[in-house]
Amino acid sequence: MSERLRNRTALITGSTSNIGQAIAEAFAAQGAHVVVSGRNRERGTRVVAGIRADGGRADFIEADLDGSAEASRGLAERAREALGGRIDILVNNAGVYPAPATTATDEKTFDQVYGVNVKAPFFLTAAVAPWMTESGGGVVINLGSWIARLGVPLGALYSSTKGAMETLTRAWAAEFGPRGVRVNAISPGVILPPSPEGVEPNAGEKMMKGTPAGTVGTPEAIAHAAVWLASQESSFVHGTVVDVDGGRAGVAVVAA
Repeated sequence: MSERLRNRTALITGSTSNIGQAIAEAFAAQGAHVVVSGRNRERGTRVVAGIRADGGRADFIEADLDGSAEASRGLAERAREALGGRIDILVNNAGVYPAPATTATDEKTFDQVYGVNVKAPFFLTAAVAPWMTESGGGVVINLGSWIARLGVPLGALYSSTKGAMETLTRAWAAEFGPRGVRVNAISPGVILPPSPEGVEPNAGEKMMKGTPAGTVGTPEAIAHAAVWLASQESSFVHGTVVDVDGGRAGVAVVAA
């Protein structure tokens, strides 16, 4: 086991599957004590058991981050207690992906997506960042998305929330950086499995055709970037969005 995050503590939201799970597993493998959180207790317990079986330290906290300040603060407090009184690293990963057309989006869906994807991490960061300052510093990592910068059909609602998270990354870096809290973001490309709800199974491969990578990415690719941003190796990195997308957003796609 490597020790890049030795004696560090981390809360990763939405970490019972896919990208969040990969980040939790990677952090634990690097020596961090992690809190796995999400709505599904069975999956969360399974992730924790796997981490512990590999010699890592992990606990599960069931949480439904609905966007209310109360839910975010409640998770922050429970995680802080489980992690021995401090949270060194916060990964705002939890999110939902309904993909209706703008004209088909009702107010309830709009509020739900913004609640989970923007309000929940906003109030969670508001709760955790001051504790990080009190304990000598910390790291916040937000999850953006390549479609925050490249428009796709049916992506208006979701992509706007990810655009908000990337903007918050820069704003929080300015607000909390001088207090010892580094804030950065990762912008994943098309990552499978699983396909987002409402997207055909092979759509990801189609979207990556003609990119430098030429294929979809894996959750582990995002986790590697998260480990780097959480470690001292990136100590001079503030307010940056790291694209881990196979070149999808930054390079012209060449039609085959």
